[in-house]
Amino acid sequence: MKLIAPSILAADFARLGDEIRAVEAAGADWIHVDVMDGRFVPNITFGPVMVEAARRITRLPLDVHLMIADPDRFIPDFARAGASILSVHVETCPHLHRTVSLIRESGARPGVVLNPATPVDALAWIIADVDVVLIMSVNPGFGGQAFIPGSLDKIRSVRRLIAGKGLQTLIEIDGGVSAKTIGGIAAAGADVFVAGSAIFGSADYAAAIRSLRDHTTS
Repeated sequence: MKLIAPSILAADFARLGDEIRAVEAAGADWIHVDVMDGRFVPNITFGPVMVEAARRITRLPLDVHLMIADPDRFIPDFARAGASILSVHVETCPHLHRTVSLIRESGARPGVVLNPATPVDALAWIIADVDVVLIMSVNPGFGGQAFIPGSLDKIRSVRRLIAGKGLQTLIEIDGGVSAKTIGGIAAAGADVFVAGSAIFGSADYAAAIRSLRDHTTS
């Protein structure tokens, strides 16, 4: 099954609790939370307190994407706050295996993230230890960017790597996901689709999620 994960970065922050409840009622599978620190990426967003608040509102998995420097410092805090999945960037983790182990020991499912310019080879010695590979199809830091077409080849390469090792690792895609792009993304082998403005910019969240899901099989 293809999973739709609305990114609350595109939600109305003045009504964030209502927005999370609305996309859950509309058929979302996960809630995607983009955590930015102003260092690794040029923006600042949420912390563990916000994740804790979201956990009280929804039963859906909280898919927390740590776009931060030195993520090891904060992993236990985000896990205690209620993160279901914690994904860290390969580019920020000099001791990636230790970081992934810390995520699992803290009680969350570990994921690793590749920026657009980071090669798939960076996954070779870690992919068997993670539950999710998140492929950035835009340069991280801001929502509403256009999908980078070369991301399709990266998805295919990761899919081959997973299949070759006999793993069940999920491939997640983040950036520029819309009804126009999601069909090709799904065909390339992605399982989880992060969508921000494509959902929260719609007048009908249920229709938007349904349209995205329908396009994964078209």
